[in-house]
Amino acid sequence: MITVLLVDDQALVRAGFAMLVGSQPDLSVVGEAGDGLAAVRAVRTLQPDVVLMDVRMPTMDGVEATREVVAAAPETKVIVLTTFDLDEYAFSALQAGASGFLLKDAPPEDLLDAIRVVHSGDAVVAPSTTRRLIERYVVPAGIPLRRSVADTLTEREREVWLAIARGLTNAEIAGELFVSEATVKTHVGHILAKTGMRDRVALVVLAYDSGAIGPG
Repeated sequence: MITVLLVDDQALVRAGFAMLVGSQPDLSVVGEAGDGLAAVRAVRTLQPDVVLMDVRMPTMDGVEATREVVAAAPETKVIVLTTFDLDEYAFSALQAGASGFLLKDAPPEDLLDAIRVVHSGDAVVAPSTTRRLIERYVVPAGIPLRRSVADTLTEREREVWLAIARGLTNAEIAGELFVSEATVKTHVGHILAKTGMRDRVALVVLAYDSGAIGPG
């Protein structure tokens, strides 16, 4: 059973998510919070597998809350939810350690799939959303690059890295490259170690910002 904490300052939004998540046999809502500070406290107490985190909230916003949740409970995965497609807070939350980014008006099945995907260790980086975030926030401003490290990847590791940048899950990469999912996970571990990146989201940012893959 995957346990989920719902964080949003609107009670009606939390109620809607609770009904959706609770309808699934493999998912369970273990708690709710109306702001970031309450979310951090709830994570420490409930230790949920996944947090659905709104970005704009009183007391403590979703960015700072994500940072504190990741620091306090590294095993808990955070999915950032926002109303706006191009939201600087959303990208900041990804940098703070969130495992994914999703719009609140995404189809219900996408939200449910996202919960399962991040729980499995993958990241929710839908290609269309990622491109828009990268185009606005990464390409103009840039981030510290480690191109020399990225150049140390083997040919197969580079293929896996570019597949991650396209938003593919481990299972999808395995199918595309005709290898086992376990092999893909091994490659991902090597890529993270060689590039010094924190997670798959950071690998996506590195791929776009280094020019390994272009927006659109």
